[in-house]
This record gives sequence, structure tokens and C-alpha cells, in this order.
Amino acid sequence: MTQQPKIRVLIAKPGLDGHDRGAKVVARALRDSGMEVIYTGLRQTPEMIVEAALQEDVDAIGLSILSNAHMALFPRVVELLGAEGRRDILLFAGGIFPDEDVPEIKKLGFRGVFGPGSDTREIADFIRAEIAARG
Repeated sequence: MTQQPKIRVLIAKPGLDGHDRGAKVVARALRDSGMEVIYTGLRQTPEMIVEAALQEDVDAIGLSILSNAHMALFPRVVELLGAEGRRDILLFAGGIFPDEDVPEIKKLGFRGVFGPGSDTREIADFIRAEIAARG
């Protein structure tokens, strides 16, 4: 019986946001659930995030942001992925978002948006289900 390859997830902190506890908690939880996780660290540009995602051949990118710059940074990540022909990479976001921004974030292509207090098992289950649905 062949073992399924591990799901590879990049967790990144775009922009000048200097708070990474939530990103680290999610990264650890995903790793503990059996995924391979690459954490890029703080203050990443959209270009750095997409470059790392391509180099690491990830299945998913999780962006964690608390600085309220998501509507400037998230579209750029989507644009860069599209330019590389990689709109197949699952996108999800975590952080603090105004309620009215959540539909806009989803319109950009982010399949999941997780706020404070989200259950990390729910995030892991979401990623597994989304990746499985893509076949």
C-alpha cells in the first residue's frame, strides 16, 4: 500500500505585522496533524511569499495578518500566483478582518478565512478536505 504524500503548507506573515504567535500556533498544529509546514517568518512581501511557495512546491498557502493591510497584500499574492500559472494552490487566511472584508477576501480566491479563536483542528480538516476535493 502506497503512502499518500504529505500535504505541504506554507504559512506566511505578509507586510509589517510583527505579531506571529497565531501563525506559529497554526503552523505547529498543522505539523502535528501530519502536514509538512514551511513557516517563512515575519515581514514577508507578496513576492517573497510566492517565490517560497513555488520553490517549496506547496499545496496550500496560509497568510496570517493583523495589520489591516490584507486588501492591499492579498490581491498581490493572487496576482503573482496567477502570473506563475499556479492558481491551483489553496489559499486561506487567518487574522483579524472586518466582517465586510470576508466576502471580498473569498472573492479573491481565499477558500477559508479564520479569525481569532478558530479551532486548529478545524483548519487542518479544512485543508485536508480542500486538497482532497482537488483530486
